[in-house]
Amino acid sequence: MKKVLKLIEKRKDLEAILAYIEEGSRVLDIGCGDGSLLYTLKKIKNIQAFGLELDEEKVAECVSKGLSVIQYDLNKGLPDYQDKAFDFIILSQTLQQVARPDQAIKEVVRVGKKAIVSVPNFGYWKCRFDLMFKGRTPVTKALPHMWYNTPNLRVLTISDFMDFCKDIGIKIIKTIPLSSSNGEAKKIIKLLPNLRADYCVFMLEEK
Repeated sequence: MKKVLKLIEKRKDLEAILAYIEEGSRVLDIGCGDGSLLYTLKKIKNIQAFGLELDEEKVAECVSKGLSVIQYDLNKGLPDYQDKAFDFIILSQTLQQVARPDQAIKEVVRVGKKAIVSVPNFGYWKCRFDLMFKGRTPVTKALPHMWYNTPNLRVLTISDFMDFCKDIGIKIIKTIPLSSSNGEAKKIIKLLPNLRADYCVFMLEEK
């Protein structure tokens, strides 16, 4: 349990995701990394845990934790999965790394009854400040990489994502803007979230 609590503290989106995943549900985590999120959900919510991950070493790490994870590239779509095969599909810190986010999201809400998507917010005030006054590509807690080693193919804001969902016909059920500034990890931002939140968790479904 101590390991689980440490993971919750480390991942500022994890507590928000935990709040909405139902006990015993069937969950697919796409881009699951080392499996920390799936592992935590399995321990706390007793889910049926499945994962997809591109990095072979991370897949091996997931398997060592007793997780059912296979190596796969989301850019290929999800043709092997039937409609609504999972109660929840999670895309945590993954969407900005795929070649076609529109196709990826459509597949995710097809295969999952609900989708939980978390993204870093490029509209965060520090990003704006660094661009305007320093003339530098921003580096924040939510966007920790330099421009030359980032896995992100693109950056987006909370407002961008909301417009994106509207344009492709996907319903946003919940929006949870988060901030970890000043050591206040997992603080929910209600006022001016596109400016003050460095991260956001969305719950989606097909219209």
